[in-house]
Amino acid sequence: MLDKDKRYLVALSGGADSVCLLLVLRQLGYQVDAVHCNFHLRGEESNRDEAFVVDLCQQQQIELHRIHFDTTTFAKTHQISIEMAARELRYRYFEQLRQDMGADGICVAHHQDDSVETVLLNLLRGTGIHGMTGIKARNGYILRPLLCVSRSEITEWLDHQHQTFVTDSSNLETDVIRNKIRLNVIPQLKAINPGACQQILHTAQRLREAACVYDEAVQDKLSRLIHGDSIGVEELLRESSPESILYEWLAPMGFNPKTIESIIPLLPTIQAGREWKSETHQLTYSQGRLLAEPIMADLPTLRIPETGIYIYHDTAKLRIEQIHGKQIEKDASKASLDMAKVSFPLTLRPVKAGDRFMPYGMKGTKLVSDYLTDRHINVFEKRRTLVLCDSNGEILWLVNHRPDARFCINDLTQETLSFSFFNIKK
Repeated sequence: MLDKDKRYLVALSGGADSVCLLLVLRQLGYQVDAVHCNFHLRGEESNRDEAFVVDLCQQQQIELHRIHFDTTTFAKTHQISIEMAARELRYRYFEQLRQDMGADGICVAHHQDDSVETVLLNLLRGTGIHGMTGIKARNGYILRPLLCVSRSEITEWLDHQHQTFVTDSSNLETDVIRNKIRLNVIPQLKAINPGACQQILHTAQRLREAACVYDEAVQDKLSRLIHGDSIGVEELLRESSPESILYEWLAPMGFNPKTIESIIPLLPTIQAGREWKSETHQLTYSQGRLLAEPIMADLPTLRIPETGIYIYHDTAKLRIEQIHGKQIEKDASKASLDMAKVSFPLTLRPVKAGDRFMPYGMKGTKLVSDYLTDRHINVFEKRRTLVLCDSNGEILWLVNHRPDARFCINDLTQETLSFSFFNIKK
């Protein structure tokens, strides 16, 4: 896991685990710097921890990097828990420091007991196979050299070294689920079976091996079933475990297990347009397939006072030209209208419910939504579809589809208003 020719950062809180990790690595001859975060969550105790860390690093002649966070304000601003805020701030700083220093890894002091707690915590939350495998020894640049030892072995070693450490009082409270598992559940399990923690770790190890086989099989199936951002429902239902495949596809997009479980029973008789959302993605059913994509912000409305070139939403360009005589365009990304029939200012906007137009080549008006449905346009594409309207709000052009017949060129046309709409390459 480690190389003595490389430099590593060690997350040092001042607690037994991190103190042990720092000193063990130092004694074994590794090049280490210590990193301490003061989250200002425990008043004077937080400052006590920092002072202890400063003294320890001075005694050991280890370079120390320190940072202070207003964790409470960060949590409120981002509407996340204090624990999540501290974690995000900590690891963001660690990674930035690692890059700035050119360090090869960030060592954190998780041990066997932490891994047992994680397995039990994930079991209570409801988890897939990966949640039951415990903590990884390596996760990118995050390294956990102490996962092979227990908390009791750590404290025993520190006693032997006559090395003091600080105790985080919040770890002794039972108002956090992990603390309740540590202080209440695990002692009860050990009372039932003194080897309970070792058995849990052995099971986690076996599940890690099983997860490798599972991942390989699932990835093979996903590569065969997923096309673009969609999966065929009939093909999915023919698999031995549709729920597992759906979970592995959707979980990275933020869909929780409960939502995924609710989708499976609906698939045999699912109706077009059914939709689900996570915080970042949306899922819908269309034409026999489940489609997923990131949630897109609402598209804006652009006012167009005259001919010219206009940038839309920083992603597309609309060109409007006045041409003498008749010029007919057959490309769907272009439209040719009779200048005399068009009144400025124009408006480019997303399609709205109830929009109607008279598609060129058809008789009578038609709901835009029905027109798009007839052309097998899914709900996500519908929301991205734009219409170009005149000063009276009449639709001139269903952009990249079809112009309105009432404004098209005819034998009497003397001036053509030419439109072209195309994406901007980034």
